[in-house]
Amino acid sequence: MEQKKSSEKKWLGAGLLAAVAASLCCITPVLAVLGGLGGIASTFSWLEPLRPYLIGFTVIILGYAFYTAYKPKKEGDIDCACDDEESPAKKNFLNSKAFLWVVTGVSVLMFAFPSYSHIFFPETNTNIVIVNESNIAEAKLYIEGMTCTGCEESVNYILRNQDGVISAESSYETGIANVKYDKSKVKPEQLAEAIEDEVGYKVKSYEITKNK
Repeated sequence: MEQKKSSEKKWLGAGLLAAVAASLCCITPVLAVLGGLGGIASTFSWLEPLRPYLIGFTVIILGYAFYTAYKPKKEGDIDCACDDEESPAKKNFLNSKAFLWVVTGVSVLMFAFPSYSHIFFPETNTNIVIVNESNIAEAKLYIEGMTCTGCEESVNYILRNQDGVISAESSYETGIANVKYDKSKVKPEQLAEAIEDEVGYKVKSYEITKNK
């Protein structure tokens, strides 16, 4: 029975590891921006195609763990010493149902990270003073490496904090960031450089779409 418990813990550990791996491609851009670790954002982007499989693997592992923990016990299984609530096995938190719920909660938080990643970014300064309206320009930045809404939030945060940027919206689905800016204060190449240096994504090219 101890061997069975040990095996279950290993599978739970594998499930939790898969949950973390499935979320690394979304978490690292946030760490890159908030922690000043500009080079790490794209480090785990290669995991994005594997994300559905890692999530599926975790769900299967947790489903089996819940089945094992809560399945009705047969008459022959109840007399085992390890089923005694006072036994050392039951007292061990890693063998408990509570630990199973903790692992499940952490996994859910990992999977849902892109949907709440914006809460980690402070509000950006939107008080832009434009001396001359003819200085307003718009550009598209073509970015390589964004894989989720967490990546979008990281790019948006960096762009909006550049001097002269009026607004910025990016999409991981298209790989494009649309930026409105004061061309007397900042240039598209500077915005591209900020993304590459502070987030870690490669800006393949940019296109000025409006230049009064």
